[in-house]
Amino acid sequence: MSEHAEHAEHEVNYVKIWAILLVLLVISILGPFVGIKVVTLITAFGIAIVKAYLVAKNFMHLNIEPRYAVYLLVTMLVFMLLLFSGSAPDIMKQEGRNWVKPEIHVEAQAPAHH
Repeated sequence: MSEHAEHAEHEVNYVKIWAILLVLLVISILGPFVGIKVVTLITAFGIAIVKAYLVAKNFMHLNIEPRYAVYLLVTMLVFMLLLFSGSAPDIMKQEGRNWVKPEIHVEAQAPAHH
């Protein structure tokens, strides 16, 4: 195989990747407007993971050292799970000593009649 053919196989179409990232950005912005919590979570986190993968793979040239990229990803996931498991019991608690969880839903007050 010639050097030119080898180079063409590894060539990345940056405009195509940019267009995909742009479409995913629009989807992640429009997701919360649907009003369904599951759709919002999928568009927020799922698309963010896909976009991060595309950027890391195509723009950060992590394909040169894939073994180290996997080690970094696994390490990041372990630290994220440790942070979540360490803070979730307190944050997800509804009540407790010295703990007042703020109300998420605020009722609209009717105007006072005089």
